Amino acid sequence: MGRSRSRLLVPLVSAAMLMVAACGGGGGAGSGGQGAAPGEKIKLTVGLFGDFGFGPLYEEFKKTHPNIEIEERQAAFADHHTNLAARLATGAGAADVEAIEVGYISSFTAQPDKFVNLRDYGAGEREKDYLDWKWKQGLAKDGSTIVGLGTDVGGLAMCYRRDLFEKAGLPSDRDEVSQLWPTWEKYIEVGKKFTEKAPDGAKFFDGPGEIFRAMIGQAPVGVYDENDNIVVATNPHVKQAWDLSVQMIQAGLSAKIGAFTPEWNTGFAKGSFATVVCPAWMTAYIQDQAKNAAGKWDIAAIPGGAGNSGGSHLTVPKQGKHHKEAAELVMFLTSPENQAKVFKSTGNFPSIPALYDQPDIQDFKKEFFNNAPVGKIFSDAARNLKPQHLGPKEGDVRTAIGNGLTRVEQGKQSPDEAWQQVLKDVEKIR
Repeated sequence: MGRSRSRLLVPLVSAAMLMVAACGGGGGAGSGGQGAAPGEKIKLTVGLFGDFGFGPLYEEFKKTHPNIEIEERQAAFADHHTNLAARLATGAGAADVEAIEVGYISSFTAQPDKFVNLRDYGAGEREKDYLDWKWKQGLAKDGSTIVGLGTDVGGLAMCYRRDLFEKAGLPSDRDEVSQLWPTWEKYIEVGKKFTEKAPDGAKFFDGPGEIFRAMIGQAPVGVYDENDNIVVATNPHVKQAWDLSVQMIQAGLSAKIGAFTPEWNTGFAKGSFATVVCPAWMTAYIQDQAKNAAGKWDIAAIPGGAGNSGGSHLTVPKQGKHHKEAAELVMFLTSPENQAKVFKSTGNFPSIPALYDQPDIQDFKKEFFNNAPVGKIFSDAARNLKPQHLGPKEGDVRTAIGNGLTRVEQGKQSPDEAWQQVLKDVEKIR
């Protein structure tokens, strides 16, 4: 799966409000969502950021909906959310079904009038299926509107290169590696040992962006409090994550490669870094980019305990023409049995906890990752993570912090100068 999910270096979605809407997608402003006439041939468009592994499911859906053609549109992560915001603002151009990543879901659930209430199409009965926090992420603030149904969650693990660890004189067994780094401080210590004997051209990790995001995902409170106040300046967990990220940079552990860039993809193929933060959906990405490294990658526990990174919802913008059929497609794609299929084909881990104990999930392994028991690893990760409140401009705030870390890494500002700049930038995000 080439599921591009760049987060920290994405453009501000708010800028999208200034954009002119692009063409395509469902109907224009004023489209009634009247549904198809009996026997009418229609086309549904599905807007995604990368490949969600839905292709085979579309064919299954069409067996019971032979009048429906499905067209999938994939865009880069940042472009997808920016364009969706613009299309909602201008009332035209959105696909019939649109995916929204968790980092941006709050900015869209704050606009329930722009989306079909999936409760009107029976989605309310699905509440019992979902992890409670995942369900609530897809609701409007007052809970009356189901804006989106969850596709997957991103319980955290750490993927690592067994061969590079061995060359650096470190253990390579996944249980032993997990024991090396119960905390991020220990992770830094391991990184320093790795660096002392690292193979030529290999750094300990890719870049600080995803690590910072993981640390924030593990905290009880992130960049927003429960009342949607931005708390970057006052939440000690944010500053701690910043300081640890800076320590990693200053220790020379970073390959200085931004996530989801061409250089990142090349880095996977060339073995330029030995560890990478690894939610379930990342496994397919690594497998795609490092085809020459089958069996060299493995999966260990993440330092610092459980946390979430990523995961998405499917929504139905109101401007589409065929609300009923689009809602039926969303219900189908997010059903428990289809979430299980997607996990086994792509790695996206289900948001349906009843699946976690099923043998075909628990016993599922990935040969590419040295037969790591990915079903058990990510079931445990999903069960143990604690929900965190996400604010309406979560993506924008995290982008500002990520940009600050990049300035430090590139030597453009001192850590203190960059942090002060971050606080000023965040203050402008309201």
